Amino acid sequence: MTDTTAGSPTTESTEPTGSTGAPTTTRQWVLASRPEGYPEPGNFRLETVELPAPGEGQILVRTTAMSVDPYMRGRMNDVKSYVPPFRVDGPLEGGAVGVVEASRSDRFAVGDHVLHGLGWRDHAVLDASAATPVDVDAAPETAYLGILGMTGLTAYTGLTRIGGVREGDTVFISGAAGAVGSAAGQMAKLLGASRVIGSAGTPEKVARLRELGFDAAFDYHDGVLDQLRAAAPDGIDLYFDNVGGEHLEAALDVINPLGRVAVCGMISAYNDPDATPAPRNMSALIAKNLTVRGFVMKYHWDLGPEFRERMSAWLRDGEVRYDETVREGLESAPQAFIDLLHGANTGKMVVRL
Repeated sequence: MTDTTAGSPTTESTEPTGSTGAPTTTRQWVLASRPEGYPEPGNFRLETVELPAPGEGQILVRTTAMSVDPYMRGRMNDVKSYVPPFRVDGPLEGGAVGVVEASRSDRFAVGDHVLHGLGWRDHAVLDASAATPVDVDAAPETAYLGILGMTGLTAYTGLTRIGGVREGDTVFISGAAGAVGSAAGQMAKLLGASRVIGSAGTPEKVARLRELGFDAAFDYHDGVLDQLRAAAPDGIDLYFDNVGGEHLEAALDVINPLGRVAVCGMISAYNDPDATPAPRNMSALIAKNLTVRGFVMKYHWDLGPEFRERMSAWLRDGEVRYDETVREGLESAPQAFIDLLHGANTGKMVVRL
């Protein structure tokens, strides 16, 4: 699998290449209102807007697939965070892949496939420096939204830099049938863990985790603590947290002294306007001398080259597999996002345009 950082140079020109017949309008989803609790279709509005011609150093990209991700829910709230909130009546954004249809940059030619951050729309005009070339001959384009993109890098970062996975560890991953969780479980074994346990929301997802090589898996609807204790009779050493809430409390009960917790997400609280208090057993942090660390990817992009090299080899050798839940058409994007938050996906949720 090739390195996705390589460019595709073109002959420099002051006029956009491939601009004949380029679209002058496009469709985009905007945030119509801020959700209270779970988002609903009425929180979104599809608009047709003017599409400017690319300026010097810019490209016009036709979106072919876009990502919906749990972190987007936080951006729908008007609160200060590590990334600015979406504006009401402003366009939504997110990871997307597409084809260059016009270029005023020597970095990209018409027909190149790129990854960029202006999803939720049919077309995007952006600086060429904000796009990354992808090799669709080496992997399907949607893989660059998932296992070869931020999803896979998030799982790798949480295991290595944040959680410090070690040879012989017992690792517990919540939300393990999701895109990040399923990647983290497989990578944990490849990085030396002796036992990997995952929680998921349906019997079908539990069965899929076992197919992916998890040593144990359970449906959290049947209770977390007792099932985790049964799956990890010798305790856990590393907890990769995607859920928070009851899962975090159970993990703190079962985790061994000197254990580590990598906090990637807390989806159980994202849509709860009256979020539950912290776990009742927080004193375990002291008694067990635990290390608990949250992370967001804006501080860890430097791990990208190392991750891509290792993941490319794992995929090539068939050591990592990944699932996608695909919805068709830009019109389906809000419902895909809503369904994601309700756990309707196995693996990465993507929208194909």
